[in-house]
Amino acid sequence: MNAAVILFPGSNREGDAARALRRATGRAPVIVWHADHDLPSGTDLVVLPGGFSYGDYLRCGAIAARAPIMRAVSAHAARGGLVLGICNGFQILCEAGLLPGVLLRNANRRFICKFQHLRVENVGAKFTRGYAPGQVVRFAIAHGEGNFEADDETLKTIEGEGQAAFRYCDADGRVDKASNPNGSQHSIAGVFNSRFNVLGLMPHPENLIDPLTGGVDGRPLFDALAA
Repeated sequence: MNAAVILFPGSNREGDAARALRRATGRAPVIVWHADHDLPSGTDLVVLPGGFSYGDYLRCGAIAARAPIMRAVSAHAARGGLVLGICNGFQILCEAGLLPGVLLRNANRRFICKFQHLRVENVGAKFTRGYAPGQVVRFAIAHGEGNFEADDETLKTIEGEGQAAFRYCDADGRVDKASNPNGSQHSIAGVFNSRFNVLGLMPHPENLIDPLTGGVDGRPLFDALAA
């Protein structure tokens, strides 16, 4: 598995993503600068990490979505290549049109930073095949604009085609208003594209790969990509 991590001005989780990939694959990913025009030859997976690209000006991810490297990322996805966007990376993928919906301000208008339970909704994609159907995992969240919104027709498609990857839930897997930290429609925490080769999620699996940081629930995602 040859991976590339895209670095934008304001990214702050590229090191965490690189560490998770290195642990899973045995090799360090290539860090690619946002102003580059091409991905490294032989790239299998592109990761857009978390952070605050371009200071979150205009809209979160809107400026980064128009960076030169995103044309190469879009072409990679169109060829069937794997793309993973985490937190700000999810926002960028939505703004770039690689994923449906949009991420808006949290319903409570506050930045949220805590551990959060998620229910794994679809294990048929390469990203999630390391989990069991309906498995409850605990990732970290840290965002101010994680409220996933989409029009009714888009939501109908997401639900009908199994594109919801993760949902916010409680420790027992219950999905309700109390377990939804940001107001996301249908409690969606992560979503696939229609071909299931692009995944965006607001929580941070890359921070949960070592017991010293609170758990290892993120490991199966990266191990599945490396397999």
